[in-house]
Amino acid sequence: MSAGVARQRVEQCFRVALVQDPIANLQEAERWARAIRDASALQAPRRVGVMYAEVRRPCRVMILVNPNSGRCQTMQLFTGHVQGMLTEASVPYTLVITEAKNHARDVVKKADLTQWDALVIMSGDGLLFEVINGLMEREDWEQAIQTPIGILPGGSGNALAASVHHYSQAPPAWNEELLLSCGFMLCKGLVGAMDLVSVHLPSRKRLFSFLSIAWGFVADVDIESEKYRHVGGIRFLMGTLVRLATLRVYQGRLAFLPVDETSNVPKGKSNSTSPPPSMCSSLPCRHIPSSPNQNSVLRCSSRNQNTISKSTETQSDGQTKVLLSDSLLPSLDQPVPESWTVVKDEDFVLVLAIYQSHLAEDLLAVPGAMVDDGAIHLFYVTAGISRPALLRLFLAMEKGAHLDCGCPYLVYEKVKAFRLEPLSPQGVITVDGETVEYGPVQAQVHPGIARLICG
Repeated sequence: MSAGVARQRVEQCFRVALVQDPIANLQEAERWARAIRDASALQAPRRVGVMYAEVRRPCRVMILVNPNSGRCQTMQLFTGHVQGMLTEASVPYTLVITEAKNHARDVVKKADLTQWDALVIMSGDGLLFEVINGLMEREDWEQAIQTPIGILPGGSGNALAASVHHYSQAPPAWNEELLLSCGFMLCKGLVGAMDLVSVHLPSRKRLFSFLSIAWGFVADVDIESEKYRHVGGIRFLMGTLVRLATLRVYQGRLAFLPVDETSNVPKGKSNSTSPPPSMCSSLPCRHIPSSPNQNSVLRCSSRNQNTISKSTETQSDGQTKVLLSDSLLPSLDQPVPESWTVVKDEDFVLVLAIYQSHLAEDLLAVPGAMVDDGAIHLFYVTAGISRPALLRLFLAMEKGAHLDCGCPYLVYEKVKAFRLEPLSPQGVITVDGETVEYGPVQAQVHPGIARLICG
């Protein structure tokens, strides 16, 4: 926990009149438990213009756990903290322990999703990357990607978990306290829309991202700090210090389509002054009548569904497959449209495109971001920045104050799409913390097409 932030746990004890009959005592205790669960559910936020539908509970949940994520303590954390919460909240679940890379991806590609009301990932951000792409590779991806997804932090980065906690407007939390917060949100079951970003790689392969695309310093630290995974989240601080000692500069080109084409953001300044939009937007859901005596519900918002632009592709077997259309992106071998802003060939220290509030559990990259704000938050740092100045930026990011540093080498833009063309022959590009092929890459945001269990 950061210095200066003091939190205390307050316990409330309730007592009921004891009777001799143990069965009567048990019934009374269960009545209290139901009342507490109902009161907790009723505290879900009611935002103006948003209606909530009820989905029958018990909710059928598949929980995918990576036992090797973080410090390899995921199963201990699950049994020690999460299992009891789910039991008390009457949330039945099936536990799937992943055995190898892409195991989760294969599971969700083949699963009968009509049997599940939610998919929950307990791991770092890498396992969720597998699940998102597994869902988008299905023939029925339009329906599959609307399966609510939950996150329980079990890795070393835990960026999405920290972001979800931040969106709930709760005080900052780390480690096991963050896990308990996400577990409580899972038990409450409020579902909101989440943006995904479509990413095109040099080989024409397409991936879907929920968190970030990085090149340069951030990507280098992420990948090179893997050797320190056993120490948990502090691995990123260790990796940062090592990389600062031999700071690299990369040559490349950058172009982007601003969210508002009339806005030009000065270096080091944010163009976001309005409050973040509600994350409970445009969520289609199954309207299942609930009985009057039903004790627990899964709530989701219901407004007009976002329009999804689609295209078709003819496969080798002659079948036609419906795809999500990236209407803003030209082919990678074509120039960007004239409406885009083109950054002259630059020497970059880093380029970071992020669409959640947090880059890691303790790095608040975009304080005003929301999970469904329809924007890619694009940062880049140009050459010339000193090592101490770069370190100050990352230390300021712990509190989300890096844009207030007045650093002339830091640029922030809010965009709908962008293209990055590395000119340096060697380097690392990551998508959601996973290394991808090196070369030209471009991306476009698709607002609100996924569903996230949030607070």
